[in-house]
Amino acid sequence: MSSSSKIEATSNEKSVHPTMVKGHQKHPFPRTRKTRPVRPSRKDISALKIQRAWLSYMDRSIFQLLKHIICAAEYCLTYDILKNVSPLEAEFAKDRGMNCKIKFRFSGEKFPPFIVYKIFLHTGGHGYKYFSGRNTLKLASKASYDAYKLMGKKKFHEQIIEDEYLFQRFKITDEVDIVTMQDYVTYSSILDKTPASSGGRNNYWRRLTLSSIPKTMIMYDILDYAESKVLTKRLQKEMKYLLQKPRTEEMRRKQLQIITETR
Repeated sequence: MSSSSKIEATSNEKSVHPTMVKGHQKHPFPRTRKTRPVRPSRKDISALKIQRAWLSYMDRSIFQLLKHIICAAEYCLTYDILKNVSPLEAEFAKDRGMNCKIKFRFSGEKFPPFIVYKIFLHTGGHGYKYFSGRNTLKLASKASYDAYKLMGKKKFHEQIIEDEYLFQRFKITDEVDIVTMQDYVTYSSILDKTPASSGGRNNYWRRLTLSSIPKTMIMYDILDYAESKVLTKRLQKEMKYLLQKPRTEEMRRKQLQIITETR
């Protein structure tokens, strides 16, 4: 091989590997220097503490006002609230012979929590019985065949598929699946969540919204303030007194009167 060919080969190798210089590899991009994190000043730390303290105070204030709503809704305005949600259920709960109790509580995974309610029946230990076609019409009976002719093939098959889906999801969807007390509690909870068309009670925890509360009450302003952080003049006027811890029973009644009073 001639000297000219050697020169061409070495020049080609240098052109193929432009980042190789004397056996060391060069980085194609320049290295950036690591910058030290800037320490916050005393003013920034103080401002952050004040901000956290203020946000904590606001959250505690909202929670205290929401507690007033639950207390007023459960002991003073149960019928009025339920009448706006469902007039039929309101008349049912108003009947003293049914021994109905409406309970309210907090729910949700984020703050502020929202309020939910549920209807409970007190039977004095005698229990109650729900009539459902799913439990009455067994698959091996003639009534099930008659239901098949009335419902039609498509609707009947959809009901069977839904029953199988609920069983695969919860594993306890019938009385024959109950073995322990925990199974009974799970079965009762599933019945409350299941719609009546699928053999359930349809009596789950429902959310209390602004449309369920009259706008003429401060209760409406409190719920709106918890959702939108907008403070009305009417609520701002009574907020100082409502945030005080009730020392006497008279003070507690006065606070409930302010919340439930129509203006």
